[in-house]
Amino acid sequence: MIQVIGALAVWGLGTFINIALATRDGRAVRIAIPLIFGLTVLLVWELLVRGLGVPQVILPPPSHIAQTFAANTETLWRDFSQTILKGALSGYVIGCGAAFLTALLVDRYNYLRRGLLPLGNFMAALPIVGTAPILVMWFGFGWQSKAAVVVLMVYFPMLVNTVAGLQDTSAMQRDLMRTYASSWGQTLRKLRLPAALPFIFNGLKISTTLALVGAIVAEFFGSPTVGLGFRISTSIGQLDLGMVWSAIVVSALAGTATYGLVAWLEQKTTFWHASQRKTGR
Repeated sequence: MIQVIGALAVWGLGTFINIALATRDGRAVRIAIPLIFGLTVLLVWELLVRGLGVPQVILPPPSHIAQTFAANTETLWRDFSQTILKGALSGYVIGCGAAFLTALLVDRYNYLRRGLLPLGNFMAALPIVGTAPILVMWFGFGWQSKAAVVVLMVYFPMLVNTVAGLQDTSAMQRDLMRTYASSWGQTLRKLRLPAALPFIFNGLKISTTLALVGAIVAEFFGSPTVGLGFRISTSIGQLDLGMVWSAIVVSALAGTATYGLVAWLEQKTTFWHASQRKTGR
């Protein structure tokens, strides 16, 4: 009962501090608010699980997850290398790169736009739980099959966003480039690609989470004895929820870091765009 009261007190204190900070501005405040909120959630989680006597096979406390994480860093690093560095990253690069090149062709040739984009909407709607086993059978149990799943997941979102970005320029802007006798390539480099950058980065940011989910889910359908998806599925069978949550933490940290890197690159390359000026960066 004391832990439950303590959890309510911690939640109230954290909420009060964040409400007070929300009225202020500055880089330190923007960093402090999510940190305080996250620490508040962890403390409330710890106190409630212990105070209510929740079994660890249902929901382990954060302290137990941290202990399991620290005791299995070598195993988690091998899983991270297999799933993220090999499967997710390679599929992300191949899928986004192929989608970008295809978008240039789609923008150049109208018949591709009419024929390929509707097909892209259909392929994007396919469930991963149906396509992943097929690709695992085609490419084997190694990281190559996970990369193939990631390519399928990121290709069409990236394609649609890039094509939309290339079409974002106005007719007046394109007419102005034609009056300067600019070729299609010159217009693409000097006008359309810069205008499309916010859309391209939007596709890249969406694809970061899709790549991570695709690589992990693909490992559920066949994997060598390493990988985050393999670790989650086997640990659940062993009722080792501490290891399951440790693998989830690694996945979350990797996804957050990748998304943050892409967002940082977007900020540096599209600082001139209205979406960046609105945030006061």
